[in-house]
Amino acid sequence: MTGRNPYDGKEISKKLEFEDARQKIARFCAYQERAHSEVEGKLYSYGLNKSSVEELLAWLITENFVNEERYAIAFTGGKFRVKRWGKLKIRQHLGQKSVSEYSINKALAQIEDSDYLETVDYLIEKSLKVTKAPNEYELRHKISRSLITKGFEPELVWERLKTLIK
Repeated sequence: MTGRNPYDGKEISKKLEFEDARQKIARFCAYQERAHSEVEGKLYSYGLNKSSVEELLAWLITENFVNEERYAIAFTGGKFRVKRWGKLKIRQHLGQKSVSEYSINKALAQIEDSDYLETVDYLIEKSLKVTKAPNEYELRHKISRSLITKGFEPELVWERLKTLIK
């Protein structure tokens, strides 16, 4: 069967049988944490109808292959530690993946305030070494724009910049 996936509009190459889809999606979810929306899109890409997708999604949740809270915590930890994203950017990306506000808040609460401030200070100090500007005002502006783009709160960035640049 060919057609379009109603979830993302992509072409469906062939329709999988229910049991084949169950095995395939279980492997997909076991490989790494997945958001409900990612799993749902994948199921539709297999050519399954809405009732089959809902049934498989319920089975995945029951069998603990998919857990929204666990996904949000893993996503948050990775983006904060590896990519050094701020809470605003993490919140935005989780929201785009249709993660509940409760799970987002729980995941963001996992970030220690001291680690968060250390990361902001580290990024400011790193930027100070490589950023060129004709005056202190321009320097502060460039560094703050960089950190705000990474998702850190503007008030926090300006406060930390004041203490680090004298």
